[in-house]
Amino acid sequence: MFTGIVEELGEIAAIEPLKDAARMSIRGRTVTSDAGHGDSIAVNGVCLTVVGVDGEVFTADVMKETLDRSCLGALRPGSRVNLERAVRADQRLGGHIVQGHVDGTGVLLSREPGEHWEVVRISLPAGLDRYVVEKGSIAVDGVSLTVVGVDGDAFSVSLIPTTLKLTTLGAKQPGDPVNLETDVIARHVEKLVGAYVRGGRA
Repeated sequence: MFTGIVEELGEIAAIEPLKDAARMSIRGRTVTSDAGHGDSIAVNGVCLTVVGVDGEVFTADVMKETLDRSCLGALRPGSRVNLERAVRADQRLGGHIVQGHVDGTGVLLSREPGEHWEVVRISLPAGLDRYVVEKGSIAVDGVSLTVVGVDGDAFSVSLIPTTLKLTTLGAKQPGDPVNLETDVIARHVEKLVGAYVRGGRA
């Protein structure tokens, strides 16, 4: 589990295509400082399992489904990525509960600069809009953000200077894809309530 508080901007060091997957080598000084085989590290919001560590570079295998359902397949050597280690039980939950299981991808539609922040509008894939509410939480490329507005098939978030400087969202431009993970609590509530209603107890 993660919190959506990015620890560092890393870099794709190498990508080795496999038959139905890819092996990614990712450089990150902070996340590799205590990383070991089997650890979980979120890369642009996608939970990956460490299979090897060599200095400041860790390696992870990415299966085809993950490449198809996220933006990881578009990464190239040199691409910058948001990195976060799995949260420890004794840490503060600074963002919100993020599983690292991407629900779909959106497209950055526009950026509106402000004096101290930027308002960014992002498209929503069909079916995800019901989980996104104003003042609710959403992870965009692994960054925990508060929704400031929802408009049909798109939503808006405000990015503070720290987010602009320390995550990939500061450099994203209109047309760029992003990974989206909606609030897992909303999905569970929907399923439980739906089962209750279908059971004729509502």
